[in-house]
Amino acid sequence: MTDKPTYQDRLRSIAQTDGNAELAQKPEADGEYGEASCGAFGYLRGLRDHASAVEFRFREGNSLWFPYSWLGPWQYNPSEGLLLKFSGDLVYLVLIRGSNLDLPLKDGAANLTTGGLQRHRVLWIREMSEEDIKNVAEKGPTIDRIEVAQFESHADVNAWIGKHAPAFIGYQD
Repeated sequence: MTDKPTYQDRLRSIAQTDGNAELAQKPEADGEYGEASCGAFGYLRGLRDHASAVEFRFREGNSLWFPYSWLGPWQYNPSEGLLLKFSGDLVYLVLIRGSNLDLPLKDGAANLTTGGLQRHRVLWIREMSEEDIKNVAEKGPTIDRIEVAQFESHADVNAWIGKHAPAFIGYQD
């Protein structure tokens, strides 16, 4: 067992304590540029800034990165979540479940969907603890779970979607 702080510990230590620590953004010396975050994701503040990859952070401490150059079609369904398709050596589907995934942050600079992923500004997305989700409540986006699966065939993709996220059936056709 290690005493090394996790990314969740680091996020909490830099959050401002204004009563919304999970929604607080990191202070930046240069104002509109640099990185900012909420409890669910981190993003580049500059409107013209682009990340080269997105990191998925799992509750147990593991991370997985995908290059934005592999990001293909993706779809948002408020009742199911976000379904992202990455195509590289294999096809990877990333299903992000949570609430308020398209809600703009309190400064209005970004949201996870159109202001973040669509513009390649999201640096990381993390599964949140139950306590973190409870603290955010309806004030911001929450990530309950991130599921990642890899496939070699189109039939396997459709079978997985039918089983795990049926609202997205026909999405990959």
